[in-house]
Amino acid sequence: MTKTEKEFEIQTKICRDLFEKKTRDYGTSWRILRLPSLTDQIFIKANRIRSIEESGENRIGDDVRGEYIAMVNYAVMALIQQELESKDPKAGSEDADSLELPLERAMALYDKHLQRTIRLMLDKNHDYGEAWRQMRVSSMTDLILMKLKRIKQIEDNNGKTLVSEGVEGGYMDIINYSLFCLIRLEELKVES
Repeated sequence: MTKTEKEFEIQTKICRDLFEKKTRDYGTSWRILRLPSLTDQIFIKANRIRSIEESGENRIGDDVRGEYIAMVNYAVMALIQQELESKDPKAGSEDADSLELPLERAMALYDKHLQRTIRLMLDKNHDYGEAWRQMRVSSMTDLILMKLKRIKQIEDNNGKTLVSEGVEGGYMDIINYSLFCLIRLEELKVES
């Protein structure tokens, strides 16, 4: 296992553990959200991080790490929601009770989408030569915001694209950039 794979394992475990605990507390209440609502939740988190990066001020005290973790989890939720809606287009229009997933199923879907995303990262990481390790966390935040703007545009176009990947690739990139940021923040903590 490479250093990057080990670091991803540590960070994804943190994200997964929080997702599981919240699922135990709240069930899968997030299933009521349509994909654009999940996209907007990620946007709120990324925008808050950028605001803190630019101002240097964090008034509510919640750490930025928690926002990256939330972006990972919201993006995985979006991938799950997209999969379930593609199998049943009426899935988002049902009442809240019928949207509930058993914990085991929710976690299996979480693991499935996270593993697919990590495989994508490993392939890209190979081709790009771990360039992200030389990037500023703020640059990766900007890339996340750019991905979100693209996703929002595709959503506004009812999913139609001419030459671009769909929203799935954007969500996967957001997960990976958020995990890169979590790793870089750990490295920066150790350096200081």
